[in-house]
Amino acid sequence: MAAPQNPYDAVLHAARDVAKLDCALDAEMLGTALLGSVYSVAATGRAAAVREFVGQFLATTIRRRSASATTIRQVFATLVPEAEGAAEVRGGAQAPPWTDQLGRVRATGCYAYGDVYGDQTSYLVTFAYDDAEEGGPEHAVVALVDHNIGITKDVFVGGPADRILGQVREMCATDELTWFREEDPGRLRSEVSRHLEMTDKLSDLPREGNLATDRALATARLALLPTSTVPPLPEPPELSGPDRERLLRDFLASPEAARFGLDAVAADDELASLHFCLSLLLDHAASLPDTDPLRWSPAVAGLFLLDWVHRRAVLDMDDAAMLPRVTRAWSAYAMRMKGLPEAATGQTDAVVEEMIPEFARLYATGEKRSPATAAVAQLISEGVDPNDAEAIDAWIETNRHRLTDDS
Repeated sequence: MAAPQNPYDAVLHAARDVAKLDCALDAEMLGTALLGSVYSVAATGRAAAVREFVGQFLATTIRRRSASATTIRQVFATLVPEAEGAAEVRGGAQAPPWTDQLGRVRATGCYAYGDVYGDQTSYLVTFAYDDAEEGGPEHAVVALVDHNIGITKDVFVGGPADRILGQVREMCATDELTWFREEDPGRLRSEVSRHLEMTDKLSDLPREGNLATDRALATARLALLPTSTVPPLPEPPELSGPDRERLLRDFLASPEAARFGLDAVAADDELASLHFCLSLLLDHAASLPDTDPLRWSPAVAGLFLLDWVHRRAVLDMDDAAMLPRVTRAWSAYAMRMKGLPEAATGQTDAVVEEMIPEFARLYATGEKRSPATAAVAQLISEGVDPNDAEAIDAWIETNRHRLTDDS
């Protein structure tokens, strides 16, 4: 067979056996996998790219009359009903009987579960076809929302639904660091969709999971849920200056601060480092999608100690010595303030301890410094005040030959 001449012929070739499948779900799984290729390679506006591709595919293949062509056209029109021409797609005479069941499902249960730290929430919806024989078995859509990066990190469609739901219930029942609840369908749809919009804007998608391959079917299923009639989940407000001061005073008066000797810091250099390190903790929290500085976890600690602080802050030796103490104390304080179980506190403390040597190594090597941070660090190391514009101009003039050679 000759090689496909264009991407639409390539899709028709890949879907050449679609009409031989046993049920609507099998066909929808094939269709979403094919559209996943379009989603994954789009540079920007991934959802729009899929919608445009389906519209062009439907226009290009409008005269194709084979069973596979008419069937995959129906599948794509069902998965992306907002694509141009989707509403006009009709089945062919040779279409398998299960095409009448494409997209004809109802939600049978909506749930949410996640970790007690608030790092991630998974949303699970079970669906059943109107005609299970032609449509296929009851299945589940699972969407993972990551609150540390503010995206829907993964979506998955699979079955049997009762097995998936049973595994989730059992996991949450036996792990005190997880929770499980029934969820309002409208809120579930809103939360997943809102975070998926951010995912669609990423230049690089998460590498693990089924995000690309299952996205079209997952979003088509979630679009069947009602729009939300309940308030969205609240987002913590950004701390004002007075709020920051109150929080820091409360922390410094806490037993956790005392345990690590932070309440007794008196030397000027140490005191300056203490307040600088505390400001870094609050500034890091403000940079996250969830800006609550008390929402602390092993994952948040890792983002702070092993990434953000090296890219965004210039630490002197006093700061680098103080930051692990401050982080240990803040970790214990935040866990207590959030009322998390003892197991969560113990786990987080252990992970923070494991991170300290790597934090020290990254500080020593400077390998994660951003160009701007590295430049400021260079100025400070040579005795130049980065807040003194005249001193910086003088340094640039003196080192002009070095800067030219480096470039």
